[in-house]
Parts: sequence; structure tokens; C-alpha cells
Amino acid sequence: MPNVLEYAKIFQPALDKQVVQESTTGWMETNENLIRYSGGNEVKLPSILMDGLADYDRTSGFVGGDVTLEWETYKLTQDRGRTFSIDAMDVDETAFVVTAGTVMGEFQRVQVIPEIDAYRYSKLATLAIGAGQTRSIALTDATLVDELLADLNAMEDVIGTKEVVITLSPILAGKLAKAGKDYISKAMLAKGALSVEVNTFNDNAIVRAPSKLLKTQFEFLDGTTTGQEAGGFKVADGALDINWLIATKDAPIAISKTDKTRTFTPEVNQKADAWKVDYRKYHDLWVPASKLTSIYANTKPSV
Repeated sequence: MPNVLEYAKIFQPALDKQVVQESTTGWMETNENLIRYSGGNEVKLPSILMDGLADYDRTSGFVGGDVTLEWETYKLTQDRGRTFSIDAMDVDETAFVVTAGTVMGEFQRVQVIPEIDAYRYSKLATLAIGAGQTRSIALTDATLVDELLADLNAMEDVIGTKEVVITLSPILAGKLAKAGKDYISKAMLAKGALSVEVNTFNDNAIVRAPSKLLKTQFEFLDGTTTGQEAGGFKVADGALDINWLIATKDAPIAISKTDKTRTFTPEVNQKADAWKVDYRKYHDLWVPASKLTSIYANTKPSV
């Protein structure tokens, strides 16, 4: 029998890859190369400080400058998990990896990935609103194009021309494609090791996300409180609907890690004649203070 400790080496890379490729926010993990992650719930992000330009002197040459690189520690605040029981009669030892992989992959697709996306969108919107990078407007089909251009142009006026991603619902994206067809083209967007073709608006990539995930605030349920046995997440009271989010590709830094996927055989499991799989996911999103002008949230007015 294979050592059950080896199963984590099979599951974890595949599960992490699935999140990046199937998540609508997977493009935010392309900035993961800026992160040092050594397991657990902490990561380190670089902070780089350097001197500006100085006059060049033809006699003495260059004026010296300093570069300071510091690694700041951040906590992954989203520490989520579940345990699964797969009855020994439903799967033999040789098929365990396939069966458990299928169960956990479906769990990620249906439950985990939407929750991660919801958290990232709500946090990005909250950061943008907190930085004053926001407007609240009632859109119409006639004003859609002009309003989106106004937000794009306002942000570009501050940060200059950058590669930008626009996130909005499929419904609004469809209206935009019709009303702003002269601005629509195609481009490739990187999501981890995968690149996908997306529509662009005024040369800015468009990502479609379900309306139910585009809210400014969610409750992430603990799964133990009365009435919350199902766990997961729900829209928080007072949350605003998001018309669109705009962010430069280098602004959000996201990470999601499947940590300590533990497997117990039916012989070891004391509670049931079943395989037991413990699943734990750490994830979070940050926007460096220097990048807060590179994000923007447009919301619907509160009712």
C-alpha cells in the first residue's frame, strides 16, 4: 500500500492549479512571484524604497543612491477547511486517489472557487472605496459606455497607461459588447501557466464574473453556528452591488494554498470504516499602498 503521506503530493499541486485556472480571479495570482510562501498562514511581500534622480556632474559623475529591500510579513486571514469521509465499501485502495481527487476537485469547483472569488472581489472593492477610488451610479444602456470610459480615463490620468483588467457581470458585458462594439477586440489574459482569450474594451481585458459574486461585502460562515451547518458564504446586510471593478494587472496580489491535505485509511480512522480526508485552504489578497490608485470600484446606489 502506498504511504498515505504521499497522497498530499498528488492532491495539493492539482488542487492549487485548479483554483488558478477555473477562478475568475485567477489572473490576480500571476503576481504570486512577488510572494515568499513557506507553508502555514504567513507570507512575505517585498517593500522596495529607492532614491529619485539627481543631477549628473561632468566632473564628479553620478550621485550615489540607496535601494532598500525589506520583506514584510502578512497573515493569510482566510483559513478555511473541511473534512471528508469516503466509505471503504465505495472505493478500494487502488482507486482511492481517483475517487478522492474527483470529490475534492468537485468540492473546489462548486464551493471553494466561488468563495475565493467572492472574497477577492469584495476586498478589492472595499480597498478601492476606502481609498476614494469609487463612484456609485445608476447605469442605463445609453450611458454604459461613457460611464466606463470616464472611470478608465480618470484612473489613467493619475497612473498613466497601464495594462488593466475590467471585471463585470456577463449581463453587463453583453450590453457593453452591443453598445460599445467599436471599442471591443480580443486579447490573451494569463491565469497562472494558462492563457485564455478574452474580449477587451478600449484595449483593456474584460473578465466576466457572476453577479452574485460582485458584492462589496460577504459573510463567510463558520459552519458550526446554529443555522450555518452548511458553511460557505452569503451576501452581507448592507452590501452594494458592483457594476465593475477596474485594476491594473500588477495591483492585486492574491494567493491560495491547499495546506496540509491529510489522509487517513479506514484502518486508522476511529470514527468510521471510511477513508478520511482533511482539506485546508489558506487564501488572501493584498493591494500595496502604492497601488491603491490602480484600483477602482463602480457600484450601484444603495436602495
